[in-house]
Amino acid sequence: MSLVEQVLDQAARTPSAVALVAGDGTELTYGELRRRVLSVRHGLRDNGLRPGDGVLFSVRPSPESLMLAIAVVAAGGCVIFADPGAGPEMFTARMRLARPRWSAAESLLYAASRLRPVRAYARRRGLLLPNLAALDVARHVYTGRRLPGVPPGALALDRLLKAPPTAPDTDTDPEAPAAVIFTSGTTAHPRAVVHTGASLSAALELLRERVPIGPGDVVHTDQLMLGLPTLASGARWSLPPLTGSAAQFAVHLRQRQATHTYCVPVRLAEILDAAPGPLPPPLRHILLGSAPAPAGVLRRAVAAAPHAQVLSVYAMTEMLPVAIATAAEKIAHVEHDTGDLLGRPLPGVQVRLDTDGELLLAGPNRSPGYLGEPPSPWLPTGDLARLDAEGRLVLLGRKKDMLIRGSFNLYPGLYEPAITALPGVAEAAYVGVPDPGHGDERVVLAVVADDPAAAATLPARLRRDLPAIIDHDALPDAIVVLPDLPRSGRGRKVDRPALRDLVTAGQASR
Repeated sequence: MSLVEQVLDQAARTPSAVALVAGDGTELTYGELRRRVLSVRHGLRDNGLRPGDGVLFSVRPSPESLMLAIAVVAAGGCVIFADPGAGPEMFTARMRLARPRWSAAESLLYAASRLRPVRAYARRRGLLLPNLAALDVARHVYTGRRLPGVPPGALALDRLLKAPPTAPDTDTDPEAPAAVIFTSGTTAHPRAVVHTGASLSAALELLRERVPIGPGDVVHTDQLMLGLPTLASGARWSLPPLTGSAAQFAVHLRQRQATHTYCVPVRLAEILDAAPGPLPPPLRHILLGSAPAPAGVLRRAVAAAPHAQVLSVYAMTEMLPVAIATAAEKIAHVEHDTGDLLGRPLPGVQVRLDTDGELLLAGPNRSPGYLGEPPSPWLPTGDLARLDAEGRLVLLGRKKDMLIRGSFNLYPGLYEPAITALPGVAEAAYVGVPDPGHGDERVVLAVVADDPAAAATLPARLRRDLPAIIDHDALPDAIVVLPDLPRSGRGRKVDRPALRDLVTAGQASR
């Protein structure tokens, strides 16, 4: 049974239970969610959506976007996630690869991407939007009230919701594409991960085995890949507001009696800053992912929620999830060893290390491959790793982040966790700055002090302490203290190119 079928089946069993709590507090029952999904599914099919049709999806997280995405898959379509904010050139390249037959977007986005005054305003804000209305697709669907710029003949979600609900299919192909997610790549060679109903269902089962979710639980997150398992398990999915603050996130954790939450590590740090003191007692699981979790953040999370399991999830867009480690395991590891402990591979996840140490993965929860590319039996992760004596994965760094110093290859991920665990350090990241004199990279360690008042003395303390915890060849040529590390993407990972530019500009100004 596919993930979408499990959600609909659960909704049929518990129609009166609350399925969703929107950012504004509005509640939606499982029965109403099911009715709306099946109505939209019927409306999509009645207007020409056919099995296998790709639907470009440009709707921000909300109950409306959720029911529309589920309805597309229930109708046999494939949801294509391609960020319109990536810029017109990248967006055009991605559309050339994906070739969607439909487009679904907020009416505001259609207006912003077509009307000249709105486009000019967005450009001043640094947002270059493509003209969605000009896409060569069979049909457009929009959410919200109709605005100037919405294409003629576009279908309103409100109209689709009035279609009669029809029973879901029982003969869907589990190997058919259900979601296409664009990740890395260039305008010349964009890359998109394809997931099927089978791979998403396998991911759901792995997650539920390690992180139990069931009726009575409340999961507070805006992450679709945790929200769908929540609904398939009969729990309540609590959505934060689209532009909510860290303080508001903390308030909703308490008000809505959340039992589970998911954050990127830097977001959790912001929440703990905004709401000092203990997190609400009902909170049993705090999941961290999308970026490495520094020891300082883990310690703060454990102190704020001693009653909860703080878990760090290692996952990729291509494979959800791969391994899970507890905060206690990660903290103990960083105090005695190098690298970032990822945890033991989950059941069914197969692991192999290539000759250069790159981590290769396989398993039922793995994406079948990339759009337009031949399948491969193993997924190259781009991560360098090792297995410890207990069979746990330890991340050593990213291949592309490697710095070259003479004959020594420096992998930042091998040392950054240990540096971040030192007193006074909130965050740490290596970056290489080309040295015009000898051609090698000048290795700079950028750090964020956990106490701004002590930032001036931090470099001297690090120069004293670093030789005891990292290899001699990994000692930095320079240490700079920054107020924050630049970040990018929804996962808010360290943006190393931006950090390199920042460090280079700082050195040039001296």
